[in-house]
Amino acid sequence: MASKYIYKNRDNKFIIKEWLDGRKILGLKRFEDYLSFEDVDSILDEALKMSREVVAPTNDDGDTIGAKFIDGKVIVPPSFHKAFKFVEENGWGGSNKDIDGEGTLPEILSESVREFMIAANPSMTPYFGLAGGIASVIKEFATKEQTDLYTPKMFAGIWNGTMCLTEPGGGSDVGDMTSKAYPTDKPNFYKIKGTKCFITGGDHDLNENIIHLVLARIDGAAPGTKGLSLFIVPKIWVNEDGSLGEPNDVTTVGIEHKMGLKGSSTAVLSFGDDDKCIGWLLGSAPDEKGIGQGMAQMFKMINGSRMDTGHSALGVATVAYNNAVEYAKERIQGRPITDPRGKRVPIIQHEDVRRMLLTQKATLDAMRAMIFQGYYYLDLIDFGGEPEDVAQAKRFIEVITPLVKAYCSDQGWLMVTEAIQVFAGYGFTEEYPVAKCARDIKIYSIWEGTNFIQSMDLVGRKWNLEKGNIFKEFLTAIGAFVQSNQGNTEFAREFALLGEALQSYVDMMKTVLGYFKDDIRMVPLYSTRILRITAELYAAYLLMQQALVCSAKIKEGTTDIFYPGKVQTVKFYVHNILPDVMATVRVIKDADTSAIDMPEEAF
Repeated sequence: MASKYIYKNRDNKFIIKEWLDGRKILGLKRFEDYLSFEDVDSILDEALKMSREVVAPTNDDGDTIGAKFIDGKVIVPPSFHKAFKFVEENGWGGSNKDIDGEGTLPEILSESVREFMIAANPSMTPYFGLAGGIASVIKEFATKEQTDLYTPKMFAGIWNGTMCLTEPGGGSDVGDMTSKAYPTDKPNFYKIKGTKCFITGGDHDLNENIIHLVLARIDGAAPGTKGLSLFIVPKIWVNEDGSLGEPNDVTTVGIEHKMGLKGSSTAVLSFGDDDKCIGWLLGSAPDEKGIGQGMAQMFKMINGSRMDTGHSALGVATVAYNNAVEYAKERIQGRPITDPRGKRVPIIQHEDVRRMLLTQKATLDAMRAMIFQGYYYLDLIDFGGEPEDVAQAKRFIEVITPLVKAYCSDQGWLMVTEAIQVFAGYGFTEEYPVAKCARDIKIYSIWEGTNFIQSMDLVGRKWNLEKGNIFKEFLTAIGAFVQSNQGNTEFAREFALLGEALQSYVDMMKTVLGYFKDDIRMVPLYSTRILRITAELYAAYLLMQQALVCSAKIKEGTTDIFYPGKVQTVKFYVHNILPDVMATVRVIKDADTSAIDMPEEAF
């Protein structure tokens, strides 16, 4: 295998130190005793070094050895153990999910670290994030006894965790799940029976115990999602003193043989085969109407996981892009179109190769801008001192979460295909790294709710939050930005295009709101495309903010090539990708129903 870790942290430094107000985040009371703005460079440099030297060397093992199911147990590649231990013991792993923990990094920094590690080995990194995420859910909703018993070892990486939702045959239709919970003689302890599938990290040998959070319906609770509850179900039962007790009747049935991310175990788990699986209820039992708290508790992690899924796609696609750039600079082939008899040149000098590379760079920059704007909001929500900042962050994170998850995972896949095209025939071989990137990245558009689900969440729910006022504020912010830059002569064409795209989008919303009343089938028919153009509009808005920062640096006389490179990248996005908004709006307004009208037998 030939995975090749090529990564930089310059964009992350720019985002934290120059575009977003990283000084404000690092100056919050939560971090003032142990972090400063001046620490950003050293943290990101050390994180990139760790990812390159510790995590990246395990990448090929994840693909060639993979996770193996042997005698009812899951075994990960030997190299994973040393790297996992190093990451956890040095504070780069699950401990950063503990918002009250000593030395916890803000999201804008901890997620930069995670990005570098995802890029280094995407099949290993889920093991780092699961325990911290699950422990955060327990900590928010559990009793003190539950919190003290489980979360310290989970945050420390000694125990791991999973979220068990999906069931065979159920897929994304969570309300139809059949897993049941039956009361025992001990209050809040239930017998759990059911089967869960596609459980990331469902079983492995990296940790001595795995704490499952299992979504199930208490016997007699309401049907559908509203009747579900969440249970703490350890793989090995934990005694009152924190020591490990007996196995908890959780059986690993097998693991999936996947297209990519082969080192990440995706397990089928059976709970209660011997009628001895015990779960400890998280929160309260269903109320008198049979309504449980499980879904609300679950979404504490799911929304964060959706952000992280889009971010994972960014990491993998960036590795593919960086490798494509290196290859294009080294590969000598063809002659300039302006000098057919001249010397052969590196393919990066050919116009279409430059188009492919800049399409990747511009789209990846757009993805990273959206993602880190989201993490900035999460820092304000978790640690912000100003009520107005916190309230605004809570409103806008609702809107951008489906954009980050769906747009980034969809576009990440497409950008890897562009990287393969740069390599041409070599890109289709496993001797070069981009083939593995393609196999690894595809799952992200399916994880944490398929991207169609994200699009319906946007159109069906986020458009209508607070009677539409939150989304109206979201669009108003873009409009105000365009209006405040009407006199900018350097970017006059770009701001004109952004304004045109915004107006086109607003007109489209009126059309789609009409579809809700006249023919609801048109909404799911167009929702994925609506999400895409929402993200393109928002990304262009964020990138234009970055262009203004870079323009100011250039006028100050900087010689750093990063800044003019960023300006050209933003211009490319606005002129070549943003116009998709106007084109797609025309399609949506056209209201073509051929996909609906097509006879099923004719497909």
